[in-house]
Amino acid sequence: MPQKVLVICGATASGKTRLAVDCALKLNTEIISADSQLIYKGLNIGTAKPTAEEMCGVKHHMIDVVEPTKSFSVSDYSEMALPILEKLLSDGKTPIVCGGTGFYINSLLFDLGYGNAAADEGIREKYADFLEKNGKVALFDKLKEVDPETAAVLHPNDTKRVIRALEIYEVSGKKKSAQNDKFISKYDFIAVAINYPREELYERINRRVDEMFSQGLVEEVESLLKRGIDENYQCMQAIGYKEIVFGLKNNNLRSTMLDIIKQNTRHYAKRQITFFKKMPNLVWISPEGATAERIAEILNEID
Repeated sequence: MPQKVLVICGATASGKTRLAVDCALKLNTEIISADSQLIYKGLNIGTAKPTAEEMCGVKHHMIDVVEPTKSFSVSDYSEMALPILEKLLSDGKTPIVCGGTGFYINSLLFDLGYGNAAADEGIREKYADFLEKNGKVALFDKLKEVDPETAAVLHPNDTKRVIRALEIYEVSGKKKSAQNDKFISKYDFIAVAINYPREELYERINRRVDEMFSQGLVEEVESLLKRGIDENYQCMQAIGYKEIVFGLKNNNLRSTMLDIIKQNTRHYAKRQITFFKKMPNLVWISPEGATAERIAEILNEID
């Protein structure tokens, strides 16, 4: 029987990392992080980056792989992470993909269609030139004008797919979103998410943000700013970092920054839950059922 891929996803602060480590120890395997902020070196407190103690000796991939001065897209992620996943499968292991960045997870699991429109190098070059001259935000705005539905499921940093969606529109005269792309699984996988009651999840988020401040989140941001890593860098657009940068520049009280981060994180968690509800093969488990033993049972139950 081919090995399954185990995905542990869901909202921030729902206990994904702990569960993934427990499962990796039980299954004797490794973890591939699917978090768009854990990739960055030097962003530790605000990303809730797992410590060596929390990793319990389990090998974690896709953490601390990019300098904070660099931009990083979904395409970059899949190019780095897919060979790791394939290697684990070829070694007879069950890869554990753990994180809350849905676009990262989808890039590993699915052959996402791009429509049947033929490639047009001239159009691609036109938009590549536009990107170089005007930036990814302006490019993304063009897509929002002609195909807001596709823009809603892409990230502005994923310029390769943004350009392809614009190319499809110009070649075919039809929106990519109108071509009924579907999830086509590349692997046999099962996904699990811990289903906390909303208010309990929000309490966990609030406690986590309090802990981040006590651990020195403001000082971490100040250190990054001293290195010249300001709000113009992609990494500093993360929740927890952008609010502090803004607060420091506007002499906001720490309590104000704290409250705004809590609110923005709760909103983000709500969006994550909405995103993952659309994922095929997703099993919602109770916090009490979030054990390695129960996950092993689910892997064996579902063929």
